[in-house]
Amino acid sequence: MPKGYWTIWTTVALDLVGFGIVVPILGVYAERFGASGYQVGWLFATFSLAQLVFAPLLGRLSDRIGRKPVIIISLVGTAIGSLVTGAAGALWVIFLGRVIDGASGGSLSVAQAAVADIAEPEQRPKLVGMLGAAFGIGFVLGPAIGGLAALGGPHVPFYVAAALAAINAVAALVRLPETLTDRSVSARRRVALPATSALRRLALLGFVGTFAFVAFEATFSLFGAERFDLAEGSSAVVFLGIGIVLVAIQGGGFGRLAERVGVRPLYRIGLLIGGAGLVVTGFAEGWPVLVVGLLLVSVGQGIASPSLSEMVNQEAPADSRGQAMGFQQSASAVGRVLGPPLAGSAFDRAGSGSPMVAGGVLMVVAAVVATAWGLHRLRD
Repeated sequence: MPKGYWTIWTTVALDLVGFGIVVPILGVYAERFGASGYQVGWLFATFSLAQLVFAPLLGRLSDRIGRKPVIIISLVGTAIGSLVTGAAGALWVIFLGRVIDGASGGSLSVAQAAVADIAEPEQRPKLVGMLGAAFGIGFVLGPAIGGLAALGGPHVPFYVAAALAAINAVAALVRLPETLTDRSVSARRRVALPATSALRRLALLGFVGTFAFVAFEATFSLFGAERFDLAEGSSAVVFLGIGIVLVAIQGGGFGRLAERVGVRPLYRIGLLIGGAGLVVTGFAEGWPVLVVGLLLVSVGQGIASPSLSEMVNQEAPADSRGQAMGFQQSASAVGRVLGPPLAGSAFDRAGSGSPMVAGGVLMVVAAVVATAWGLHRLRD
């Protein structure tokens, strides 16, 4: 294991625990201030719009001044944004908190670049997959912590998320290594496609996949409340289960699958599985069907997400990985900007399952497009 990897992993995991505290309850929290499904969608989109603007800038900055200071800046911004959201007395203050949090939300892409800095090419799929497992940790621990904190009042989970981000920033200042060394920026290799063409195509696919997944992410609490009478705590339990599956796949199975199959074919497979899961979830009327759908969504996401990250690492020049990962995160942020309000509007007008069914169809289309572009045949 490369020196410093576990410190990077722990920093990302703690950051995403805070994210996991907020996401499952944000929609219901906003409803307390009179938000409609459409407004809840825009609440998620506001975070992503700020991320869209600032993620490439933070990535480029990390290529110049180093990964560590940018990660610390991101964590401090997350702490401030969560604090503002928790202190909200009106809906517009929640929007303000999400803007602050989104503008500083570049820690994951910079951390991915940091792992690529210190890992040998043959190690990267496994290490990127394990870093992706931090998402699962966030969904496992975050909802559980948020559910317990909510017992103290609806504002408390956001204060807990703010405190966690602040502690993480201090820990990163003390323990996080700087990975942007002469060795990491001097390496060069040839790629199968011109980097700009490949990265643009991967960004477009990342946009579509994210757009589809956030249709589920942004409206599930509303979907669960309407169709299955799920309360805030029950929705958190669902995300807990998703997180467990993500940890199992990305923390262990993904590295072995990548060695056998390759990350490019795996990406297409993940899209197909995730798309099928979203369609099944959208049509679910009973718990057995819902569980199958959620399991497929989790497996598909657990495969597709680290596959896409490693594909970007393969195509990006070593001296601009931060910028490339920031560009990819920005493209995904476009999906998070457009997806939630459209999903919320579809929820209000076309039925509770429509955002998930539409998202599933989009994932299948993305898999077909990836095949048509021949991305699955490129050299790993």
